[in-house]
Amino acid sequence: MSTIGVDIGGTKIAAGVVAEDGTVVARTRRVTPATDPEAIEDAVADAVSELRADHDVTAVGVAAAGYIDASRSTVVFAPNLAWRQEPLREEVEKRVDLPVVVENDANAAAWGEFVHGGGRGTRDMLLLTVGTGLGGGLVLDGELVRGTGGMAAEVGHLRVVPDGHQCGCGRTGCFEQYGSGQALVRWARALAGTDPARAARLLELAGGDAAAVTGPHVTLAAEEGDEAALELVATLGRWLGEGAGSLAAVLDPGLVLVGGGVSSAGEMLLGPMRRAFAGALTAAQHRELARIEPAVLGNDAGMVGVAHLAARG
Repeated sequence: MSTIGVDIGGTKIAAGVVAEDGTVVARTRRVTPATDPEAIEDAVADAVSELRADHDVTAVGVAAAGYIDASRSTVVFAPNLAWRQEPLREEVEKRVDLPVVVENDANAAAWGEFVHGGGRGTRDMLLLTVGTGLGGGLVLDGELVRGTGGMAAEVGHLRVVPDGHQCGCGRTGCFEQYGSGQALVRWARALAGTDPARAARLLELAGGDAAAVTGPHVTLAAEEGDEAALELVATLGRWLGEGAGSLAAVLDPGLVLVGGGVSSAGEMLLGPMRRAFAGALTAAQHRELARIEPAVLGNDAGMVGVAHLAARG
């Protein structure tokens, strides 16, 4: 039997019917009405109703960008959506008349990669989702790690630089401020403003405006062989590798998968990350290093993962 996976982001709701083998057999989308919790739940129900019209499904999984309680029912807080102690499972169940499971979006993506993606065949895996921010999901001994309150693996908010850059969470020096797309853009714009000759290709792509440089501009220039862009991507890789090395000192995963939009930089990012990871890991020469590989499910990871969790109940 199939289940429906719904991935709620800040701007869009992606939903799909997911077969037992992880194949997404039907999909639909809705715009996220981010400021209205009831409208979000109505949009989810509408997407589920559309998909159920042609498919027999047994449950619904909802992946949400926020802090989810340990019972997988309530969104305690969501930074980009109007959810504060929102009983999301109850509200969606009322609308769809099916069992519903709610999970954090990065946790859902990690589980999707573990069961149907790049994590197959391992028991201990860390997923880093490198987009505008930095998210994480953790599987240890074959189980998704949620923690006492359901809020484990928020790796982007480890403090890595005391008194460092201000983070959107209200603290300073978080890993997210150095290992994410927003960090890459910050560095690129600073370079374009202070050394326009070195950043000439970035400025060309941005129409001559340093403040208009984006992450895709940096990736494109790096793919073309631009030295400044390559160094910027490598700097991001080094930050990610050093942070992953610190996490590995505690977690000792066999595999670190890197997903999210910035991961499209491929080996330009992963090569420096692997080298920094080996340099940061305690007793690296006396232990087996975790593999660092790209995630494979792309934007479907959360949908696939939460659908599988819904099938488990």
